[in-house]
Amino acid sequence: MSSILITGASSGIGLQLAFDYAREGHQVIACGRSQEKLDANFAGTSIQTLCFDTTNKQSVLSAACDVGDLKTLILNAGSCEYIDDVMNFDSDLFSRVVQTNLIGTAYCLEGFLNKLSAGGTLAFMSSSATMLPFARAEAYGASKAGIDYLAECMAVDLYRHKIAVCNIKPCFVDTPLTKKNTFAMPGSINTQQASQYIRKGLAKQKPIISFTPWFIFGLKMLQWLPRRWIQIIQTKENA
Repeated sequence: MSSILITGASSGIGLQLAFDYAREGHQVIACGRSQEKLDANFAGTSIQTLCFDTTNKQSVLSAACDVGDLKTLILNAGSCEYIDDVMNFDSDLFSRVVQTNLIGTAYCLEGFLNKLSAGGTLAFMSSSATMLPFARAEAYGASKAGIDYLAECMAVDLYRHKIAVCNIKPCFVDTPLTKKNTFAMPGSINTQQASQYIRKGLAKQKPIISFTPWFIFGLKMLQWLPRRWIQIIQTKENA
């Protein structure tokens, strides 16, 4: 079976994907920045672990030296922090989120992309949040919008290399990261459901893997509203 490398596999969607792909018989390399968490999750399984920090370029490149040919590369690692006081804009917070979600992804591309063979699949983890502006999401939304554009460009440039690019745009998924949210998360699904959507999409090498359908439909309908209305609605909801 094929070899699949997943970053951010210590928890949440990445953890679920690692277990599900291993159960299907794939050779899985689960990556995370904590060896302790990787050992706790995968000890005694067939899953190989690889410890590195995606925000540290040298750490990524050193780890990549231990990886052979890949059929699928899933760049899932990411974080989320919110700008709570926009009038006192926290540029350090903004930088941290962009560094993790976007620049860290670039480091992984440098380290692992050349491990992908022709016919392989490169998957990015974006978010359905990029479809609309959301309150306090300046850092997270900007980083994921960057992932969207990056994925589109990579799809063009990798076409001649016969490598498919898939951009994953989930709805709310119940993970340790989203448990920190203090607002309502309509349509939230569990990691098992998210993994099923993602694995089905990757198997078909779909350019965009978005879910759940009704949630995405709702966001598309909201996109037709005047931006002023969206600003008013969000202001009332976050008052």
